[in-house]
Amino acid sequence: MAKALEGIRILDMTHVQSGPSATQLLAWLGADVIKVEAPTGDITRKQLRDLPDVDSLYFTMLNCNKRSITLNTKTERGKDLLTELIRRSDVMVENFGPGAVDRMGFTWERIQEINPKIVYASIKGFGEGPYTNFKAYEVVAQAMGGSMATTGFEGGPPLATGAQIGDSGTGIHAVAGILAALFQRENTGRGQRVNVAMQHAVLNLCRVKLRDQQRLAHGPLAEYPNEDFGDEVPRSGNASGGGQPGWAVRCAPGGPNDYVYVIVQPVGWQSLSELIGRPELADDPEWATPEVRLPKLGKMFQLIEEWTSTLPKWDVLQKLNAHNIPCGPILSTKEIVEDASLVANEMVVEVPHPQRGSFVTVGSPLKLSDSAVDISSSPLLGEHNEEVFVGELGLGDAELALLRSGGVI
Repeated sequence: MAKALEGIRILDMTHVQSGPSATQLLAWLGADVIKVEAPTGDITRKQLRDLPDVDSLYFTMLNCNKRSITLNTKTERGKDLLTELIRRSDVMVENFGPGAVDRMGFTWERIQEINPKIVYASIKGFGEGPYTNFKAYEVVAQAMGGSMATTGFEGGPPLATGAQIGDSGTGIHAVAGILAALFQRENTGRGQRVNVAMQHAVLNLCRVKLRDQQRLAHGPLAEYPNEDFGDEVPRSGNASGGGQPGWAVRCAPGGPNDYVYVIVQPVGWQSLSELIGRPELADDPEWATPEVRLPKLGKMFQLIEEWTSTLPKWDVLQKLNAHNIPCGPILSTKEIVEDASLVANEMVVEVPHPQRGSFVTVGSPLKLSDSAVDISSSPLLGEHNEEVFVGELGLGDAELALLRSGGVI
């Protein structure tokens, strides 16, 4: 069965995480992704290595299902070959510093001349303005996109999230833009620019905090456990920040991830009060309604934790789910890797690798009924040079050898 993006060629000029996460999703959807690397390779091939002289997990987990070629775009012959690759591609993706591709001689205007139908996607740290030339990293994007200011406990420092919302979060936004541009091309016949900034992507994911910033003008945020409110949305620990209060409550035996996150809905209060051994709270006018519970969120979750702390989290989960009370255990990275359901859903996947034997990676979260994802290993550096330059661009074996000896590939 054909893949969703079969026949679409992606010229992948990205490195590190934000770009490769986007192009990997496109590869999983069936696009032919050609990763163009400098002869020294993507820097992450050598970063955080767990095995000597083997591509790191950082690289392998972000570059599955791609082909790799090497190309020195600072050389004239390298520019010629890049021009031919642009001519034969549907999408070009890059995440270099601002202006880097322009300085190579490939402005948007030049790229349009080469291939008017190409979609040219750029991932940058920031949009146009005073931050444009700031160096962007994952946590810098979190800091400047609204995430860190609202993450952490009241009175404590701002915290970064474990989820890579700055890098991989931006990659997902880029995929949406690329697919929209490809769809529009079906009607117009023209390619277009797609620009995504890491700060903007994080801000989009923090929209509920911008909602609450505006609500502050009308008084304290009752669903937050904080006692004092200024003119900024505070850090509120594990509060859900939504219409129904939630919190992570400790379970036995008290390890670092022995917690269950519990949401308290009005419909579940009676069942919950019975479970925690306080059935009288169901009808107590001081506890019976959401309105009277909101000012006492800390005490409410303390009462719940007095019960949960006596039981393992999986027992708590079973009892809460039996009463349809929204909840979820805090799963450690070890538990996630070993989770049978995630393996069955192909979200935790073991992939063979020619040098390291195999590695475990995250599977595709995009499930299409007519376009199954088969995850293959990340490519070795320059693994597909001959396949692309000789087999597809028509270079001879002798020229390929000259390109190699001359430092072009």
